Amino acid sequence: MSPDRFLSPAAASLKICGVTLAKDAERLAELGVEALGANFWPNSKRYLAPERAGFLKELEGRILRVGVFVNPDLKLPARLFREGLIDVVQLHGDETPDDVVRLKEAGIPVIKALGVRALGDLQRAHEFGADGILLDAHAPGVYGGTGETIDWTLARRFVEENQELPVILAGGITPDNAAAAIAAVRPAALDVASGAEESPGVKDFEKVEALLTAFGE
Repeated sequence: MSPDRFLSPAAASLKICGVTLAKDAERLAELGVEALGANFWPNSKRYLAPERAGFLKELEGRILRVGVFVNPDLKLPARLFREGLIDVVQLHGDETPDDVVRLKEAGIPVIKALGVRALGDLQRAHEFGADGILLDAHAPGVYGGTGETIDWTLARRFVEENQELPVILAGGITPDNAAAAIAAVRPAALDVASGAEESPGVKDFEKVEALLTAFGE
């Protein structure tokens, strides 16, 4: 799947984030999940060390591979992209619009994550010039994966007022609320981490299949 197709508002896509195991990544591709996320932030409980990420190369063209980074030295995402391990960079920290520009100038698609507490948190979305914006729960110092749900009413308002900017909805998405999240927000994609795993970094495929079913509701 291409980044453009993943970010298309025509139909919601699914991204399973926090993948650490080759067998889980392979199974996600087999099931037709549109995208996976690999977290390259060392402080994450779902951390995937770059030297252990070689299995991502084998998935090229079968599933969109999103590398998740928090305040990185930009040489790392650029190298992983150049080596064919990732297709998209997701910046989940306190990165600046200049960071996004530098990556995009290197030909790398970029998703910028924003922590959302109130409408004011969304005012900077367009400053980044990213290919897509990921809306997640505000969690200082944690940078995602908390399982906390954001205000879907705010998210829906943002989607309606910024139809040219693809939105990925994260934060507390589970098989039980995925269909409702799609209906309420109309995002380009849902991003699921804790709602699709049995333990941090280990996926639960009963939950993954339930999520896929929810996309058909």
